Amino acid sequence: MKQIREKVKNGQRLSDEDALRLFESFELLEIGELAAEVNRRKNSNKVYFNVNRHINYTNLCVNQCTFCAFAREEGDERGYTLDLDQIRAKVREALAAGATEIHSVGGLHPDLSFDFYLEMLRAIKAEAPALHIKAFTAVEIDYFTRISDKTLIDVVRDLKEAGLGSMPGGGAEILGQQVRDKICPEKISGERWLEITETVHNCGLRTNATMLFGHLETYSDRVEHLRLLRELQDRTGGFQSFIPLAFQPDNTRVPGAVGVSGVDALKTLAISRLYLDNFQHIKAYWVMLGLKIAQVALCFGVNDIDGTVVEEKIGHDAGADSPQVLSREQLITLIRNAGRQPVERDTLYREIREY
Repeated sequence: MKQIREKVKNGQRLSDEDALRLFESFELLEIGELAAEVNRRKNSNKVYFNVNRHINYTNLCVNQCTFCAFAREEGDERGYTLDLDQIRAKVREALAAGATEIHSVGGLHPDLSFDFYLEMLRAIKAEAPALHIKAFTAVEIDYFTRISDKTLIDVVRDLKEAGLGSMPGGGAEILGQQVRDKICPEKISGERWLEITETVHNCGLRTNATMLFGHLETYSDRVEHLRLLRELQDRTGGFQSFIPLAFQPDNTRVPGAVGVSGVDALKTLAISRLYLDNFQHIKAYWVMLGLKIAQVALCFGVNDIDGTVVEEKIGHDAGADSPQVLSREQLITLIRNAGRQPVERDTLYREIREY
């Protein structure tokens, strides 16, 4: 730990071996203290949140990943697909609540054409021109190329012209193929995820990056995942935030997986801050971490706690016991009670108001 402490103090980049040593260490508080020090240098005492609204437009999906409790096959009575009028109604609700962002992802629908997704973006923009649309994972983007017979660049440009403002970081899971073959064999490869994300960055759109942890992966798998993200960020600078997603085991088909402990969650967030030296923002996604761990994470190098969310389905279908929505006031109180400065932001991290 002494060598790692010196590197952190001097602003030196940590190696893969350093990251692995931290994951294997039981010195949780020391790791957290180092991460908090790095975060203070980057972000002072500020913790960001936004007022957003999730719209999961369909749970029908041609993939059936073992870790996913959200997806349904065609013909399943629990399957649904929102039509444009239902989406418009949710957008109006978001506007009334003061949202600045629509966050929209869904399954890989077996029948919808690419035109539907363009119409969805246009409908949201027509209803609320000022709302930022953060939508579609790299997995969805790849699917759009297949159902439209268009090139990746043409798909991204069409989506951008229709109103897409940025992308979330979902679908990354663990980028190493050995793990993907076990938990999501039908999903695009990690290499393809990186290729799509790099293309999106080069087309002028920012994205987030995620890592689903706490299932069948090893610490080495996590480090490899972080390395691939850091290398891509070195090339493009297009990632806004990194979001470690705590695996939710309920209603999934991952054999033997029990989920994430509080210690593992905090350690993973802190190591992410230390290793991903080219990421400005590390986010504690309270939906999957739970409110208490997310709040404590603000002392472990985290400077973003996501947003109001509203009606999140993917994590809750897998057993997340967090609320479906938090108010602006609840987020502010949660941040203040951790001794931090609450700052409302927009999707692109432009500050709206300090509280």
